[in-house]
Amino acid sequence: MPAVQEQFALSRLPSPIGEILVAVDAEARLRVLDFADYEERMHRLLRRRYGLGGVRLTEGPASASIREPIAAYFDGELTAIDAIPVKTAGTPFQLDAWAALRAIPAGTISSYGVQAARIGRPAAVRAVGLANGANPIGIVVPCHRVIGANASLTGYGGGIERKRWLLAHEGVEIAETAGLSQRQAELALQP
Repeated sequence: MPAVQEQFALSRLPSPIGEILVAVDAEARLRVLDFADYEERMHRLLRRRYGLGGVRLTEGPASASIREPIAAYFDGELTAIDAIPVKTAGTPFQLDAWAALRAIPAGTISSYGVQAARIGRPAAVRAVGLANGANPIGIVVPCHRVIGANASLTGYGGGIERKRWLLAHEGVEIAETAGLSQRQAELALQP
């Protein structure tokens, strides 16, 4: 068994869309945010990033610097989470994709194609989708703000209904787009 590389404090926080798990490192940087009913997914992502036994999670209270901005976000102060320090382990491509996610302002949406272009890899649309799917810090690294090129909701690690709730919480209306032309869908993506 490999030596433990990282140790994170794991906390459970209430939210309107279910209990949230947050893991924070010794420098008070958010390393994981997932939903309690997806805890196994969280552990699977940690194993992929750090290897079997590479992370030790110890139950403990979240610091106010993490807990308070998350609570404020759910209370309607949508930019409160923007200043939360995060750190993730991932490939250079994933790190670029996740950094681009943090650049999407609350209340707006983007597409995988726009995200791929934003990181200078316009042909890497599917790879951006895969990177978003491996994002270990939901909500704060806001992969819920990325939708399909046809303006449809796409997968979300916390479930599509949570994605819909988060977008509505941020004031984004997602219209049903079945039957829209590509041009109509592109117009729907514009703020």
